[in-house]
Amino acid sequence: ARALTPQTAETDAIRFLVGTQSLRYDNQIHIIDFDDENNIINKNVLLHQVGEIWHISTSPADKGVLATCYNKTSDTKVMTCAAVWRMPKELESGSHESPDDSSSNTQTLELLCHLDNTAHGNMACVMWEPMGDGKKIISLADNNILLWDLQESSAKAVLSSSTALEGKGQLKFTSGRWSPHHNCTQIATANDTTVRGWDTRSMRQIYCIENAHGQLVRDLDFNPNKQYYLASCGDDCKVKFWDTRNVTEPVKTLEEHSHWVWNVRYNHSHDQLILTGSSDSRVILSNMVSISSEPFGHMVEDDELSDQEDQHQEEKIKEPLQDSVIATYEEHEDSVYAVEWSSADPWLFASLSYDGRLVINRVPRALKYHILL
Repeated sequence: ARALTPQTAETDAIRFLVGTQSLRYDNQIHIIDFDDENNIINKNVLLHQVGEIWHISTSPADKGVLATCYNKTSDTKVMTCAAVWRMPKELESGSHESPDDSSSNTQTLELLCHLDNTAHGNMACVMWEPMGDGKKIISLADNNILLWDLQESSAKAVLSSSTALEGKGQLKFTSGRWSPHHNCTQIATANDTTVRGWDTRSMRQIYCIENAHGQLVRDLDFNPNKQYYLASCGDDCKVKFWDTRNVTEPVKTLEEHSHWVWNVRYNHSHDQLILTGSSDSRVILSNMVSISSEPFGHMVEDDELSDQEDQHQEEKIKEPLQDSVIATYEEHEDSVYAVEWSSADPWLFASLSYDGRLVINRVPRALKYHILL
């Protein structure tokens, strides 16, 4: 397995979706519900009968709707296609109990529509408009950016605009992220060693970070609280942080992994917390506080302090806190292809390795209280 996503529209229950990559069997989507109080994982399986799943994403507005990118073999040629699906009604929200014998009643996903890519090439990923009503999605296909409008309760996808990457050689997007800032009018894409920003209204390029990494860029993520900040990671084993207003140099670089970094994710609530997953089989949680939205810690109200404390406090506030690696998780024995924060609990995250192992972890309690208090 290499496809993992939180259920974005579910903000009460802790829930992740995993897509499998099996050549022999029907592929599946596993709905993973984590019962925080009793520390129990419940699982429901949905059949995904069209091929191995390379990417999965969920609607921000509708708990039952998701999109997958999957491989389809036709006439000895393998194409990566994309489609929008609906899960069965009774599985939409995350509070249900798991059936005792889940193997006997495996259900199937209902196909809502295909994102037709016959003219555009292989689909790399599908991104939903972050704050939207679940009607706008962008897919990256080879060197094309395609903006789709989902109509008639997502049963039909209309291509509303598109643009192509032009240049020498076979240009191909590897990944992309839709920015939650600027009224959701910007996306960032990665192709080869380059990171580009695009305006979704004009479909024009707005910035370009050439040679952002020494080798292939694998993943991107936007800081949820600082509108110009973007993280990237890649095959040079590095994670880099950029200010898109000035792209000549990264603001910070992390070099903690010893192999390709497949995934980087900002925490949705506390942007100093950064999660990375790599094919060195490790997940690393970093505290990038110096470039976060609260680089000097929380401000303290003046009237709460005595004079002596006051002076001491001021000295303390002026110094930015130090960046550090909080924890390295080594529960995986295979490449970690995906890491994701829970949409419901800001202190909880999941990681997925190729051998199908999903691990759920939480931010260390001491750090959590340090951030909150």
